[in-house]
Amino acid sequence: MNEEKERGLSRGLTNYGDRDFSVYLRNSFASSMGYSREVLKKPIVGIANSFSGFNNCHRHFPELLEAVKRGVLLGGGLPIEFPTISLGEVFLNPTSLKFRNLMSMDTEEMIRAQPMDAVVLMGGCDKTVPAQLMGAASADLPAVQLVAGPMMTSRYGEERLGACTDCRRYWGKYRAGEVSTAQINDIEGRLATTAGTCAVMGTASTMACIAETLGMSLPGTAAIPAVHADRLRAAEASGRAAARMVEQPILPSQVITEKSVENAMRMVLALGGSTNAIVHLTAVAGRLGIKVSLERMNELSATTPVLVNLKPVGSHYMEDFFFAGGVGAVLRELKPLLHHDTLTVAGETLGDRLERDPGYVDHRVIATAEAPLEPQGGLVALFGNLAPRGAILKRSAADKDLFEKTGRAVVFTSLEDLASRIDDPDLDIERDDIMVLQNAGPKSASGMPEAGYLPIPKKLSAQGVKDMIRISDARMSGTAFGTIVLHVTPEASIGGPLALVRNGDQIRLSVANRSIELLVDEAELARRRGEWCCDNVPPEQRRGYDRLYATEVLQADEGCDFAFLKPVELDANPT
Repeated sequence: MNEEKERGLSRGLTNYGDRDFSVYLRNSFASSMGYSREVLKKPIVGIANSFSGFNNCHRHFPELLEAVKRGVLLGGGLPIEFPTISLGEVFLNPTSLKFRNLMSMDTEEMIRAQPMDAVVLMGGCDKTVPAQLMGAASADLPAVQLVAGPMMTSRYGEERLGACTDCRRYWGKYRAGEVSTAQINDIEGRLATTAGTCAVMGTASTMACIAETLGMSLPGTAAIPAVHADRLRAAEASGRAAARMVEQPILPSQVITEKSVENAMRMVLALGGSTNAIVHLTAVAGRLGIKVSLERMNELSATTPVLVNLKPVGSHYMEDFFFAGGVGAVLRELKPLLHHDTLTVAGETLGDRLERDPGYVDHRVIATAEAPLEPQGGLVALFGNLAPRGAILKRSAADKDLFEKTGRAVVFTSLEDLASRIDDPDLDIERDDIMVLQNAGPKSASGMPEAGYLPIPKKLSAQGVKDMIRISDARMSGTAFGTIVLHVTPEASIGGPLALVRNGDQIRLSVANRSIELLVDEAELARRRGEWCCDNVPPEQRRGYDRLYATEVLQADEGCDFAFLKPVELDANPT
C-alpha cells in the first residue's frame, strides 16, 4: 500500500501478519459504530479528552468536545475522541506532579498506537497541558493544544474573589485570627464558582500562555474564559486547524524549537508567571533534545520586564487579561526581544502574527515595555553551595526588603515534621529567621508537592508577620506569593546540600548576586555528609508506577521528567 493511502483507518494497522486482512477487519469493526463507507475513507483527527469527574477545571469539556468535532468536520476530517489520564490538581495524592509523566506516556502512546492523522489535545488543569505537550512532542504527529480557559471571578461582599491567590490570602488571615470560622466557610464556597482553571496567573494560565507562545495553540486562545462563547469558537477553530494539518503537516518538532522555547521563557518572565512553568517547559523542550538552562533564564530575565498586572504579582484576574489583549498584546510589547521566524500551528510565523493590528489593549492590565511593572523578569535562578544546580525565586511576588539577607535556619526535616511543629507555641523561631523544609523534592516520599509555600507560624502571624524567607526542594502553586526559594537542586532526599542544613546555621540570600549560600565551613559539611543516610524507600521495595517513578524521575533542573523518556541518541558510527 502506498504512503498516500496510509491515512485514516489505514494508519498503524494491527498486525495479524496479513495487511489486507487487517484493513478488512478494522473496517468491519468500525462499521459496527455506524460509520458509512464514505466516512471511513476520511482522514482522522483524534481528540485527546482529559475530562474527569475528579477534575473540576475540565467540567465543561463535554460541550467543548462537540465544538472541536464540529471544527474537524468542517475541515473535512473524521473526529474520533479518545480518553486519557486526567490530573485534577487538588484531587491527587501525594501530588499531581508525580503523575504528569504517566499522563504524558498515556498521551504519547495513544497518539502513536491509534489510527489518526492529527490530534487535538484538550487539557487545562496545571499538569495536563505540559503532559499533553510532552506526549505530543515525543509522538511528533500534527497536534493542536486546546486549553480549558480560566474560570470567572466571584464576589465576597464588595470584593472580587478568584481561585486561588485569594484562597491563600484569606487562609493566612484565618490563621492569623483576622477572619472567623464562619467567614472562612462562607469564603470557601465563593472562591471557585465556574468551570475552568484558576482565575489568576497560576500554573494553568502560565502554561496556556506558554502553549500559545510556543505556537502549539492557536493565536488568541490562551486567555479566553472557560465559560465564554469564544472558548467554543476556539475549540471549533482548533479542530479545523488540526484537520488542515493532515494535508499540510506541521509537526510539534517544527514548532517547539530552541527559538520558540526562548520566546516562551520570555513570556513566563513578562507574565510574572508560575515557577512550575520552568519545570514543565524544561520537560517539554527536553522531549525534543532542547536544553533549558537556568543560567540562560537569568540572562533573559535581566532584559525581560514584567508587564502583566495579575494576581499573585499584581491586582487583576485572567478575565481582565483576556479583555485587555491577552498573550498577543504581551508579545507585541516584547517584539524586539523575540524570534519572529518561529512556526505556529496556524500555519504562520510569529512575525506574521505580530504584523496584524493588535486591537484594543488595556494598559492598566498589560503595561508597555517603556513603563513596565518591573524592569526585570518575574523569576530568577539562584546558585551557590546550597543549590549547586540551581533554585528558583519568584521575585515579582516577593518582598524586596528580604532580597539581601542573612538569617538563622529553622529546619523542618519533612512535611510531617512541618505539620506537627509549625504552630507549636514553643517553636524557636523569630521573624528574621529563615525557614527550611527538607525532603520534599521529586525523589522524596512526597514527590515534590506544592508545599514550598510554608505557612507563617501562628505565633508570628498573630504578630502581623506576613512574609519570611522560606527555602525548600519542593514546589509552590503558581497562585502563591512570598519570598520563597524553591526547587533547590540537588534535593535533600538524595543527599544534596539542603540535607546538611541544621537549626541555627546561617544562610545568606542575595538576589542581586543570584546566590543562596549556607555559611558553614566545608570541614563541618563534610562531617555531616559522612553521617547522612538516605531515608527513601529503595525502588526495589516498591511496585508498579511508584517503582518506575522512583527509579527514573530526574531532578528539577531536568524538568522532573523520566530519564528513559528523553530522546534516544543514536550512535552515528555503530561498531
